Amino acid sequence: MFARKLSFALAALAGAAVLEGLVAVWALNVANEHVLRGRVASDLRQGFDELTINKLRLRAWFTQAKLSTGADTVLRDKYLADMRQNLRQLHLLSAQATALSQGEALTLSEHLQREEALAVLEESVSTLEAAASNVTPMSADTDASMAWRVASDLFDSSRGRDLRRLLADSMERELAAVARERKGADQALLWMRRLWLAVAVSIALVTLFLAIQFARALRRPMNALTQGALELQQGNLAHRIRWNGADEFAAVANSMNAMAMELQEHRQREVQARQQLESLVKARTEDLQNALEALQKVDTRRRQLFADIGHELRTPTTVILGEAEITLRGSQRDEAEYRDALRRIVSTARQLGAVIDDLLTVARSDMDVLALNRTPLSLTESLREVVTQAAALAYERGVEVIAQESTQADMRMLADPLRLRQLLLLLLDNAIRYSHQGGRVTVSVECVSAEPAYCIIRIADTGIGIAADDLPRVFERSFRSPSARQHRAEGSGLGLSIGRVLARAHGGDIVLESTQGQGTTARLTLPLLPADQAGHEI
Repeated sequence: MFARKLSFALAALAGAAVLEGLVAVWALNVANEHVLRGRVASDLRQGFDELTINKLRLRAWFTQAKLSTGADTVLRDKYLADMRQNLRQLHLLSAQATALSQGEALTLSEHLQREEALAVLEESVSTLEAAASNVTPMSADTDASMAWRVASDLFDSSRGRDLRRLLADSMERELAAVARERKGADQALLWMRRLWLAVAVSIALVTLFLAIQFARALRRPMNALTQGALELQQGNLAHRIRWNGADEFAAVANSMNAMAMELQEHRQREVQARQQLESLVKARTEDLQNALEALQKVDTRRRQLFADIGHELRTPTTVILGEAEITLRGSQRDEAEYRDALRRIVSTARQLGAVIDDLLTVARSDMDVLALNRTPLSLTESLREVVTQAAALAYERGVEVIAQESTQADMRMLADPLRLRQLLLLLLDNAIRYSHQGGRVTVSVECVSAEPAYCIIRIADTGIGIAADDLPRVFERSFRSPSARQHRAEGSGLGLSIGRVLARAHGGDIVLESTQGQGTTARLTLPLLPADQAGHEI
């Protein structure tokens, strides 16, 4: 309701301002019309004046031509051309004055008189042009006054009208029009100034009256709203603004009351959220503490890894150094003893090289630079060679390696021959090393005809097995279970980690199944080549 009243008042003020503007525009247009008509009348007067001057110049030339033969025809042509130009301009200005007159009786009468005068002047200029073109000098004994009378008869009358009087009346008429239009413009401007002053005073009085009325109407609701805002600012969310009515202030008061209620509820929810956050922080602190303990365990394993690696590198180095020193310090020996010493050194160097290769493989897999030279090869043949090589190692440890015959045809895959051999030998070596003397390692192959085709190589042993708690961690680097350390002190814990890296690099994977004290089965899955690509190198 209050907004409607305010809108009505503002609309009234805006209407008054628009009305004042429209009236001002109308008055300006009236004044502008007077100014334009006065300017045209002034130009007409000036045109008649210039025509009179050119007429007098032509008259002087004509008199000179009558009295002697020395009159310049160029001046005659110039005077005639100027008079023609004056008449054209006067016709144009007369037409413009008629267009601006808007049918007023006075200006219409002036226009008729002007057109009549211009017609007389047109005829007079034509007559003068003909007379000036055919002028002949008078005889020498002719009186000069005669020449002047001839010129007067020719230049001062036309159609029985006195041209001097005609031009004088025309200039006086235009001068009167200039004065009349100037007076009209001044009156229009004076009237417009008075109107502006009256409207401005009226608008000021109305504005003052409306300001007083609105100030009285705004004081009470604004005080109530201000007090409510101060209470909210001070945190008193229980304060409510009491304002009855159906106007905008009642709507604002209700909105502020609703906001205070919502803030009060929000504060309660904030307290609850803070308590929940404290609980979450406590839980997260416990998680961080557990993570710290896990990191400490990882650091312990890292230290153990470094100790194991140092042991793995130091032991073969010590053996090589000892064999060499014994061989060099002793007396001259036969060739067979030297060969045995060198053979032991070579074997130990190979062991050292295997440990270094394991470390390099781990480092390369960390840096994503584990390069594979893939080529189509026979998985059956590679597995057969690795089993033969592992059988010799198993024989030394008193373990039997059994390779079950596969009913599948020759299986071919895309692989790096050296890395594939390393992967298979690593799994077989693990099975042999963690088997008891007299134990058995079984190798079997299963080909799955799917899209894409793949094979499953199972390497099962009857060794020490892996505890259920340790099984999820066997692929972690440097991890070795207590039972593994007890069975075999040396070792870096990198074998299965390297094996999984190599298997996944070939597009496969390794899964372990084990029961502590009964043995472990490693299941290696590798993709096979389709039949149409088995003989092509990639």
